[in-house]
Amino acid sequence: MTDAQYTTLPQWPNAYPASGASATLKRLNEDFIVTELPLQLPSGAGEHIWLDIEKNGANTAYVAQQLAEAAGVNEWDVGYAGLKDRYAITRQWFSIYFPKGETPELTQLQHPEFKVLSQSRHVKKLRPGDLQGNRFRIVLRDVTGSRDAIEANLQAVASQGVPNYFGAQRFGFDGGNVEQGRAMLAREIRVRNPKKKGIYLSAVRSFVFNEVLALRMQQGLWGKTLPGDVMDDAGRPTGPLWGRGRVTTTDEAQALENGVAERHATLCDGMEHAGLDQDRRSLVASPVDMTWEWPQADELVLTFALPAGEYATTVLNEILSTTEPERHTEGELPAAE
Repeated sequence: MTDAQYTTLPQWPNAYPASGASATLKRLNEDFIVTELPLQLPSGAGEHIWLDIEKNGANTAYVAQQLAEAAGVNEWDVGYAGLKDRYAITRQWFSIYFPKGETPELTQLQHPEFKVLSQSRHVKKLRPGDLQGNRFRIVLRDVTGSRDAIEANLQAVASQGVPNYFGAQRFGFDGGNVEQGRAMLAREIRVRNPKKKGIYLSAVRSFVFNEVLALRMQQGLWGKTLPGDVMDDAGRPTGPLWGRGRVTTTDEAQALENGVAERHATLCDGMEHAGLDQDRRSLVASPVDMTWEWPQADELVLTFALPAGEYATTVLNEILSTTEPERHTEGELPAAE
């Protein structure tokens, strides 16, 4: 793939040998259960109504629209910490700016695709990223292949973690958001919608991070550090989230990152001029409290938690290959993050 065109996503390398196994993911909504882990709980007082909601078969933006309509407010007055998958059962918090008037009792709201479990007031709006992470319960059906090979990868993932790639959901259908982002940054197209612009910038930034991580994997650096690495709080190496300013790595690590930036100059130069600031992200994702069981010979149930911004699909990709029902192929599924 050259810097001129990004029409398909590359096959980024895995950390562990392929198990050769496969399974069906999300055949039923209840096969993918996500529970948001909030940074804080509502205090009981303030200008914002906070709602604990369980949704089934609805995406986060749709629920936000329905809440705005029910409360009689503008859609931008509704906040949430992260997008959650549509074809799943997910529990997450929403906030509604409602400083004056009688508080609507939204726990009485009836809707076939979500229910309000509780409501309270708080002093601030929920914004993207205002969460610790997510807990997952995933049922994989129609599992075929060697159970021994699957178990070996499960053990490796639980003990050593996985490469912290951004999931395919980040890049849109067939990775199309990366090419749209390139065209936007190269000024071949004009994107006026701020939401779309943000999606394209996010896709491009995530792509460059994945390219850095993939190059380290190709060079046999999984689980290793390079001279000049910047470490996270857990002592693990980090990769760049591109933006203005020099990368904070030095020596060999900086040379590797700058080499990727040169290969994708249009993307990196464009992100700097778009006003994004340099940031760092861990190169390793470590599932917390990971357990698994085999209720049937062809059924595997996984439970684990991940910090905000890390992808359950990235964990699954290191264990076996998965396919989803055809309804999932239009790129409408945001990651739980």
